[in-house]
This record gives sequence, structure tokens and C-alpha cells, in this order.
Amino acid sequence: MSALEEGRVADAQVVERKLAVIFAADVAEYSRLMGRDEVGTLRTLQAYRVILDQLITSHHGRIFNTAGDSVMADFASPVDAVECAVSIQEAIAKENAARPAQEQMRFRIGVHLGDVIVEGANLFGDGVNIAARLETLAEPGGICLSGAVREQIGTRLPVAFTSLGAQRVKNIAEPVRVFRVAAASEGRPAIWHAGRPPARLRIFAAAVVIIIAAGSGGWWWLSGRQANQYPRPEQTYPAPRLSLVVLPFANLSTDPEQEYFADGITDDLTTDLSRIQGSLVIARNTAFTYKGKPVDARQIGRELGVRYALEGSVQRSGKQVRINAQLVDTETGAHLWAERFDRDIGDLFALQNEITARIARALNRQLAIAEASRPIEHPDAVDWILRGRAALTRPISKENYDEVVRLFDTALALDPKSAEAAAYLAIVLAVRVVDDMSDFPDVDLQRAEKLANQALAEAPNSGLAHLAKGQTLRAESRCADAIPEYEAALAIDRSRAPAYAHLGWCKFLTGSVEDVIPDFEQAIRLSPNEPGIAVWQGRLGIVELLQSHTDQALTWLERANLANPRLPFVHAYLAAALALKGETERSRAELAEAQRLSPTYGSLANVKKSPMYDDPKLRALAEATYFRGLRQAGLTGE
Repeated sequence: MSALEEGRVADAQVVERKLAVIFAADVAEYSRLMGRDEVGTLRTLQAYRVILDQLITSHHGRIFNTAGDSVMADFASPVDAVECAVSIQEAIAKENAARPAQEQMRFRIGVHLGDVIVEGANLFGDGVNIAARLETLAEPGGICLSGAVREQIGTRLPVAFTSLGAQRVKNIAEPVRVFRVAAASEGRPAIWHAGRPPARLRIFAAAVVIIIAAGSGGWWWLSGRQANQYPRPEQTYPAPRLSLVVLPFANLSTDPEQEYFADGITDDLTTDLSRIQGSLVIARNTAFTYKGKPVDARQIGRELGVRYALEGSVQRSGKQVRINAQLVDTETGAHLWAERFDRDIGDLFALQNEITARIARALNRQLAIAEASRPIEHPDAVDWILRGRAALTRPISKENYDEVVRLFDTALALDPKSAEAAAYLAIVLAVRVVDDMSDFPDVDLQRAEKLANQALAEAPNSGLAHLAKGQTLRAESRCADAIPEYEAALAIDRSRAPAYAHLGWCKFLTGSVEDVIPDFEQAIRLSPNEPGIAVWQGRLGIVELLQSHTDQALTWLERANLANPRLPFVHAYLAAALALKGETERSRAELAEAQRLSPTYGSLANVKKSPMYDDPKLRALAEATYFRGLRQAGLTGE
């Protein structure tokens, strides 16, 4: 079974995923303690577990797995998880102080924010594994966090952090940025237990509330807050780049049973957007606390520490469903992107997959554009990558290719181990050769191959790296070898539209003409505003024409010509298709335009020299359709 087929089987099995904050804890030197006194150690562990279990529950966590001395829990909020971890270590320290030395236990804790697989009440995947690896990096009585958790905490807790840099951990492909939480003995203020400030501060706060309420008409109470609730802290630090919350999509249908469909859209988008390289997407449980409430994007940005919010609605009427989505800048409240999708319901699961993949693809581009437009005094490698990605959304030209290469070159110079920069640079160099816009094609191809291999070595589970490898192989005319790379990219990320288009073209070039139309159609559905959309539409027109589907071919070729009238191959195939339909005058006009744009179409002999027709099956199909149409349009010189 191919990687693409395996990916489709996985979709059919409806694997449930979510973003979660994973808390992992175990007892330091537990084996030594058990070796000395099994019964006593188990009794002591039970007593300490009471402390852990109560504090995890009081901080809104859920224990999903225990084994021996280890405890795994998930939280909706990074703040709750870290506050819980600190509270546990302080409570354990007090318990140890009251016990004889031989009965004391010290715990190590790791906390990570990541994507996990949900299976019943249990959780699996790299998100869980990384938390467990962080736990092993922590000192006895200590706490280690991943960079994703550290960024979300910001200044929300009175806790100090020490960076341990990027750490290689077992069975995880890419290094993890690790931070150690400073102990109270290092001068860190005591944490508020169970989410509450110290008693003196509570008394002071209560007095302030009374004064404010009396002096302003009691606005606090009229705002709907309960007396025991504290406002969420304001953001006082820059939100991470590509940080996003997917707010619950509103169900505008009259049928309340459609709520599950709206929630499914929200869940799938949260998962798909978390796959964007370098993104930080707020966990589903946290996002759903805003469900049914008035949305103020700027307030949400401050509360969650994110730069962007995605909001939307689902409305179903009869056999039609309409989905609206908007991307909002939480700093300004401005709408950066909006789109509406009207579809026949048909297979709801397939519709949900298509819509979420399309939105994810569009947002991948829009977020890069938005981030690249932010003024930055001293950009780092990530900033240059985002600028390169934004430049890739512009119309195809030699000048733009040269500019994109410069941007990714700059990123790679700043971070030579960046798999993302290496992959993007490999893709651009390879495609520049394919599009005949390279001054030194042999040099570009050699470098693209080296960079693609580097990206795969650094990030073997990256869909982008597999796409880069596939593009390099395609540029080397090794389509049969490129196909598995495109399938691997799609198995990892179903929203990667270019992989569908290039998979279809490579299948076509290796003679699998009948199988490629769905791949092209999926690419076009996922990314209808792609800069290279005219090429995809034109190639789909070629596939239809060679199968004698002349009307369908004309539809796609005319769309391609409308999207980009400067593609000579589109005019040539249009000339052939029109001639086969008997529209002689129009066909001759299209042939003349193809000849004006490229000398290739000066004679039929030149056209037949294309490597595309080295395959006997393709050549036979072309003789019956394309070449015959060009002759009828007036092309001679065989």
C-alpha cells in the first residue's frame, strides 16, 4: 500500500487528535527505593499520590495514565499546568520536611504543549512522548518545560525560567527547546496555590473591588463576574509568531443537532493548523471556553497571548451547507482574510475534510504574508523564512524566483540546520529549473538535491521535506522516484496542495493517465488562488484532451488562459482542442499566440521533441488528439 493510500485509510478510520498540555511526573530514584523497601515505598507513594491527584484536579487537569511511580495528566491551559507543577513541588517539599529521610520522595516533572492522539480516555503520540522526555531532564524536585509552554506562559505566573537550550531527546526527530523552572530557593516568589493569591493579597483585592464598585456604579458586578473569579491577566509580552486560536465555529442552522458538525470543523482546523511549521495553536479545550460568548478578538489575543484568531460559522439548509471563515489580527482587530464555502452536503465527513484542508492551506499562506509584513529591526532565520514564503505567493517570474532564493539563502545562513529553510530553498531551485528560469540549471539542481537530503535528515517526518525531495527528483526527470515522496508528503499533511498537483503530473508522465484527474482536481480545490494555478489547470486540460475529453479540456484550458495568458503551452493545447471542435478561426489565433510566446511551436517536429512524449503510451494518445488538432489548426513542418 502506498503512503498516500495509507493516509487515506487513516482518514477513513477517523483518528481523533487534539492539542493538549501534557504533564508527566515520576519519582526520582524510584528503583533504588523499591529495592530497599518495597512495601514501605508503595505506602509512601500512595500518600504522595494523594497530594498529586488533588492538586491536578484543583488545577483543572485530568489524569489519563499511571504506571508504577509515573503520572500522566492533560490540561487545557499551559498556565494551569505549570501552576499545578510548581504547587506540587512546593507541597512535596513540605511533606518531605515533615517525614524521616528514609520516607522522603522527590518528583521530576515535565510539561509540553503539543498534538496528541485521543483513544478513549488515553492519549498517545509525540506530544505525550516529549513531556515524558522532559521529565527525565528535570532534576529531582525540579520542573522542565518545552519552548511551546514557555511562550504561552509569558509573564502570567510569578515564576523564573532558565533556558537549557535545544535538547536532543530519545525517539524525537527534532531538538526540543527546554526551560527549567527556578526553585523557590533561587529567589522565585511563592506560587499561588489552587489558582488563588496569598491571603493578604486577597484581602487587599477585595477592598479595591469594593471601592471601585462603590465609585463606578458597581460596574464589576454588572459585568457578570462572580465574586470568586479573577480577571485573566493582560498580555505584557509579544505573542509568538504564527500563534493562533481557532474559536468554536457558530452553528447558525435552525437544527441544534448540527452543532456536532460545527464543532467538528473547529476540531479539524485546530489539528490541521498545528501542522504548520513553527505555528502555535491554542488547545481545543481552551478555545471552547469561548463558545457561545461575544467575541472580542483583541481581548482574546491578550488573554491567550496569540497574534491571530480564526472565527467562523456553519449554516445548513436542506441539502446545502454554507461555511464562513475569517482570520483576525488580535492586535488591531483587522480582518486579514475571509472566505465563504457553499457546498452540497453529500458525504459530511468528506465535506468536513475538504473544507478544513482548504482553510488550512489558505491560512498557511495568509499567516506567512501577515508575519512578513510586520516591521522587525533585527530579523532572525524564522523572519526570513516567512518573508520567503510570502514572496512565493506572488505571480511566477524569474525576478521573483531570484528574490525568493535570496530570502531563503539568508535564512539558511542564519540557521544552517533549519530543515524548513533548506526544504523551501530546494523547492524553489528545482522549480526554477523546471520552469526554465534558471541561469545555471545544473548548479541549481545539484544544490537542490543536497538541500532536500539535508531537510529530510533533519526532519524525516516533515511533509515539506518530502515535497522538496519530490520536486528535486521531478526536476531531474525521475518522476517514478518522485511519486513516493509526494505520497509521503500527503500522508503527513493532507492540505499540501502542490504535492497533489505534482503527484498527478508525475503519474501522467509515467503513463498513468487515467488515475491523475482526481489529484489535479484536489490540488485546485484546496488552493484555488495558488500563484501556479494556471499551470495546474493547463495540465489538467492536457490530461483531459489526451483522453479525448475535448469539452472538459477546453474548460480547463480556458480557465488557465484566463488566470495567466502568458503560458505558451496553454495556447497550443487550446489551438488543438478548438480545431478538434471545428472552431478553425479561433484555433489558428491561439496557435499564432503560442508561436509568438515560444519558438517551440514553430513546427510540429519541434513539438514532438518534448521529453513528455518519450513514453509510448503518451505519444500514441497525443497522435490521436493533440498532434492531430495542431495539424488542423495549421501547424506544419513534421
